[in-house]
Amino acid sequence: MEKKHQVHNLIILDESGSMSSIKDTIIQGFNELVQTIKGIEKQFPEQEHFISFVSFNGLGQKLLHFIDPVSKLEQIDDKSYNPDASTPLFDAMGFSINKLKQSLQGQTDFNVLVTILTDGEENASREFSGNDIKKLVEELKQNRWTFTYIGTDHDVEKIAISLSINNTMVFEKNEEDIKQMFVREQNARANYSKKNRFNQDTSSNYFDDTDDKKKK
Repeated sequence: MEKKHQVHNLIILDESGSMSSIKDTIIQGFNELVQTIKGIEKQFPEQEHFISFVSFNGLGQKLLHFIDPVSKLEQIDDKSYNPDASTPLFDAMGFSINKLKQSLQGQTDFNVLVTILTDGEENASREFSGNDIKKLVEELKQNRWTFTYIGTDHDVEKIAISLSINNTMVFEKNEEDIKQMFVREQNARANYSKKNRFNQDTSSNYFDDTDDKKKK
């Protein structure tokens, strides 16, 4: 049996207190994204998708999935996603990215797509600095890792650039815009797998094709 190309989907979701006002819409959008990822694996049978999913706040990080087959990806609800406390973004990124990096050591036939979704700036990390994360991102971008940063209520472009992340999307904190954000992300994710099929560069311009569709 021919070995399939591995695609690792790492999702880092902000669960800090400021996300409370959009909790229900985030849950709905994430659960639609779950179905999208499962559908993408069926659409590209030569690829084998895995999910690692971390939510975070000042109370700690919750590792809900780690290199699980996409078939095991579960929806979230108001019990598993309950926003509270502060925003230790750098610690969440450092923890989850390093954990996946270590697990993939020695492997070659894979791509990693990292999705960060947050509504606020870093304000509580103790283990990792912004410079630590920037160095990590720059290292991994050279090794088939793609990073995307989706945010609201802060200078998304500025923070992403400071972390050496060039794939960004900004959304407004209302139901309609959040739904549009998830649709755009789902379209970009499908296009990402299409690029993988043809061995095209996936490290940058992650959202560009969806921008073109939006303008038409």
